[in-house]
Amino acid sequence: MSRLSKTLSALARLARNPWLLNSVLAADTAAWQRQALAHATRWSVGPQGLPVVPLRHFLPPGGTDTAAPFAFEEGGSLPTDLLLLRGLARQRPGCRYFEIGTWRGESAANVAAVAATVHTLNLSAAEMRALGLAEAYIDLHGFFSKDLPNVAHLHGNSATFDFTSLGAPFDLIFIDGDHRYEAVRRDTARVFAHLVGPQTVVVWHDAGRQPGAPRWEVLAGLLDGLPAAAPGHLYQVSHSLCALYSPQPLPVGPPTPCPPPLAHRVTVALPQ
Repeated sequence: MSRLSKTLSALARLARNPWLLNSVLAADTAAWQRQALAHATRWSVGPQGLPVVPLRHFLPPGGTDTAAPFAFEEGGSLPTDLLLLRGLARQRPGCRYFEIGTWRGESAANVAAVAATVHTLNLSAAEMRALGLAEAYIDLHGFFSKDLPNVAHLHGNSATFDFTSLGAPFDLIFIDGDHRYEAVRRDTARVFAHLVGPQTVVVWHDAGRQPGAPRWEVLAGLLDGLPAAAPGHLYQVSHSLCALYSPQPLPVGPPTPCPPPLAHRVTVALPQ
């Protein structure tokens, strides 16, 4: 049977039996997990994911944290993801922050409130139109960050953008672009080659399908993209969708499917 015939036959089977798609997805997940686990010796990744650092390690001791702005729409970060970024930026006086993936500008705007400078990179409007994306979707990019004086909006493809034009290493980097394996691997490798210094912290978004549940394709991509000689430590962050590279070791616990709730007050600000 030809390759085309096999493909058509498989699609016909899926159409008649949609439940078969679950088996396909499970097989893919298992393959990405095996690829990630090939790094077990170097990065301590296990069947449940990476070692877990508590989110509260990055939050103020007591009091109330605020994620502002927050869009209350799909496709963005959790409030806890934004609080993580703000907490990391606060720990670095005069923080220089860089991110791949602007979307509505929530992460850029949240960090801009506590960082000195923010650089956010996204495809240009013309590049998004060339991909056939809707104009209403394109117009939402940078909604919260476009008028902030300390936010620089960069346009281009992270696969080819000249990172060397951005100067010295950044203090904090957020990788939140294309979440497919090859894009995560490439973005990770390019960021570490050009933008990471000895004290840089790197955060990857959507490294979990939900808090406590690894997204193995993303983990495989970032693990394959990390340079072999990178001296830091790799973690999941509890109660978030994020993985984190830290130059210094952080307090950790084992991954668990049933972590205790976050005992911290969080205020989420409604957009104006």
